[in-house]
Amino acid sequence: MLGGPLYIALIRFMISLAGTILLFCKMSEPRYGRKKAAVFYGGFCAVMMVLGSIWYVVDWESCVRLVAFAMYICFACFAICMSSDPVFLSLYKLALTFYLMAVFLVGGLEIALIFFDRNIWADIITRILLILIMALFIEKKIKNSIRGFCNYVESDLDRFSAAVMVISILFGIGFILNSNNKEQTPYRLFQIMINFFLTGALQYLVFRLYMHIGREQEFQKENQLMKMTQRLLERNIELMEAAVETGKKTRHDIRHHIAVIAEYAHRGQDEKLLEYLGEYKKSLDEGIEEIICANAAVNNLLAAYTRRARKEQIEVTLDVELGENLPIPGIDLVTILANVYENAIFGCMEAKRASKERECKIYLMLRRKKTKLVLYCSNSCRPEITFTNDRPMMEYTGGIGVLSIIRTAQKYDGEYDFRNENGVFIFRLILNIPS
Repeated sequence: MLGGPLYIALIRFMISLAGTILLFCKMSEPRYGRKKAAVFYGGFCAVMMVLGSIWYVVDWESCVRLVAFAMYICFACFAICMSSDPVFLSLYKLALTFYLMAVFLVGGLEIALIFFDRNIWADIITRILLILIMALFIEKKIKNSIRGFCNYVESDLDRFSAAVMVISILFGIGFILNSNNKEQTPYRLFQIMINFFLTGALQYLVFRLYMHIGREQEFQKENQLMKMTQRLLERNIELMEAAVETGKKTRHDIRHHIAVIAEYAHRGQDEKLLEYLGEYKKSLDEGIEEIICANAAVNNLLAAYTRRARKEQIEVTLDVELGENLPIPGIDLVTILANVYENAIFGCMEAKRASKERECKIYLMLRRKKTKLVLYCSNSCRPEITFTNDRPMMEYTGGIGVLSIIRTAQKYDGEYDFRNENGVFIFRLILNIPS
């Protein structure tokens, strides 16, 4: 069935290799542009055709048995270099591609054997049709799902899942190279169907596993955003309550001031009246809220959190230079600042619990430099803070904020990092300001 002239073998090689490349490219993120990728893949196909033809002429029997596996191994190494996905993520996609390759290879052979009396052209045409059907199905139905859930695989892949993918590949190799029983019997067909089912089930298991993990993470992010919003509302309520109390006190005191001013005026004691008014003005100036920056939203937020930090006996130093108008929406800027300041306060409080005599400090710098917004925050923290994926563990940040910060930073193609330098937690962020 797999014999025939050299040109027939070349046609089969080309169709199988082109189909494999097409299916993989539908699911992977390319490293290069279309033209450059086409040149590379074209060169790879040419080399494989030459080597496959030489192998076919020199040792037909081993070529028939092993050519599919050998070509796929070469393609897998080449595809990892051509894809911008991480290695383990590329392995998952290659496993799925290998499964689909087995479908059109074995499907073409079996259909030609059962329905077309071993006709070679029936095998070739069936392969082409199956490749086109699978490519169309991927494009229309599962392309977005695969590329979307790949983010979950990239961030949460573990050794167990890597082992599952390797097993999946081995199952695929098993039914492609299984040539012990070449007779067309019900048992042989049953064996092929079981192999397809097991391999497909493993692929589907990995897909469902990471979709579940990814959705769970999305729910956690939404929950964190809700908690962050709750804390922002609490800070705003504190500001409003403080303003109301200040207003009540001012209204209460102003009656006494009016009475004193009226008495000085009635007695004609102008010098004492001016002296009293000067003292009154000075007391009003001392009661005015500190102006941190010209941006109202940022100013109110920083004032609220600074007041809270100082209540916890945390020394705060602010270095903020920010104009009134900023292209970044206020909600995004407030999201980052609130979470950074909240986590800094939490870190200082945890450091105080660990050592009551320790002096805790927060330094926050926020500046705009042309098309960049630079944020730097350092705070006292516990020395044993650990990181996962370059992010602090939730128990060291109060469980809120880090994912929100990262999510908002990525929205503006920002760069960030977290560090712990001998009990001083440092967060740095650079955002690209949209024009």
